[in-house]
Amino acid sequence: MSTSSVPVAYQGNTSAAVKDWLNKGDNAWQMVSATLVGLQSVPGLVILYGSIVKKKWAVNSAFMALYAFAAVWICWVVWAYNMSFGDKLLPFWGKAKPALGQKLLIEQAALPATAHYYHSGQVETPMAMPYYPMASMVYFQCVFAGITVVILAGSLLGRMSIKAWMLFVPLWLTFSYTVGAFSLWGGGFLFQWGVIDYSGGYVIHLSSGIAGLTSAYWVGPRSVGDRERFPPNNVLLVLAGAGLLWLGWTGFNGGDPYAANIDSSMAVLNTHICASMSLLIWTTLDVIFFKKPSVIGAVQGMITGLVCITPGAGLVQGWAAMVMGILSGSIPWFTMMVLHRRWSFLSNIDDTLGVFHTHAVAGLLGGATTGLFAEPVLCNLFLPVTNSRGGVYGGVGGVQLLKQLAGAAFIVAWNAVVTSLICLLILLVMPLRMSHEQMQIGDDEVHGEEAYALWGDGEKYDVAGHLLRFSDDVELQQPHAATGVTQNV
Repeated sequence: MSTSSVPVAYQGNTSAAVKDWLNKGDNAWQMVSATLVGLQSVPGLVILYGSIVKKKWAVNSAFMALYAFAAVWICWVVWAYNMSFGDKLLPFWGKAKPALGQKLLIEQAALPATAHYYHSGQVETPMAMPYYPMASMVYFQCVFAGITVVILAGSLLGRMSIKAWMLFVPLWLTFSYTVGAFSLWGGGFLFQWGVIDYSGGYVIHLSSGIAGLTSAYWVGPRSVGDRERFPPNNVLLVLAGAGLLWLGWTGFNGGDPYAANIDSSMAVLNTHICASMSLLIWTTLDVIFFKKPSVIGAVQGMITGLVCITPGAGLVQGWAAMVMGILSGSIPWFTMMVLHRRWSFLSNIDDTLGVFHTHAVAGLLGGATTGLFAEPVLCNLFLPVTNSRGGVYGGVGGVQLLKQLAGAAFIVAWNAVVTSLICLLILLVMPLRMSHEQMQIGDDEVHGEEAYALWGDGEKYDVAGHLLRFSDDVELQQPHAATGVTQNV
């Protein structure tokens, strides 16, 4: 056999299911990456949400995440995928159509609007055409859309009507998420302009953080009792959910080059460097100022590090990932622990899990620092705009930072306005909030189910179901909120 011949296992056209353009390694990595991201939501955030809240909201919080993930799947394949990654309709939106037929799904993946042109009209970078089928691309992008809505839910736990949430999810996916995704990833105007968002710092985290804060404003706060005392019902399970979130980020950032390549490896390494540094900084600040380390605080620091590195995961050097970790462990800590309590605008909005701080602030921080630290050689491995670089590398780097800030401003404005309109539209049909009775009792009233077959923690007296249950008012004979280490906001 000739030494130059390709082994059969690596040849194309060996069967009808192995096309000449199919790269089996890339396809395998893309599906594994997608599955890792999916596991971040189910069961990752389902577990985290169900355990980080007060016991009476464990079922409702977990179910909000589970419902959102399922609803996004159906919306995605019926219309939303092509609005995000299909043919251009508007500078910020693709044409809505299904992604269900084999004519589309078994052909080579292609993002038709991603060709990048010089001002002269000459092609600078051809459209993205990964070496795997469109089915893998639809799958991969769907789990990103799913986790975005699940993250947003963290701002609304403990009081949003589940029926209103069932309407909110498809509306927000359609009119908010798809705009950010097409504008930055699918070939829209921010993509063409050269705004960098490697894996979702803006599309996912900044948008979910701003939309979460906005919708929390319209939904209103939790009950007084829940706002004053909202202890996690199972800290160990919080760590289990956080662990799935952390390791799942390997696929989150590692899959975005659309190939198992050098840039993918850089992205994975930088992801864990930044997350680790951020966790350590957040914990150190808790120890310095509150005299004890907080497990919940460590999880918050881990999340802010993962979010911060996301816009530039494959574009910065390892030392820059460490610097980004230092910043993401300290600046969101300050906004959550100090600014939130002193600025009435933030303190009057009940963002249950502090999603604004952990995702919007960290996402914006990551986008800005990517505009500073994006390394020219790494940029050329990934970006459609040739010769891109961050501000510290001179040249056009200063302009890149301005582009990053302008891109963030568009995402913030669009999400604030559209999320408000969606909430107002739902209010025309039904209340956004649960009834007073539901908010007092929790899961047992909303779902007829409880997470733990144990008495206590805020339920009302119910002769039929329990021997003894106290109302929130009785429970609040302990009038002082928990202080010190990082708490749920």
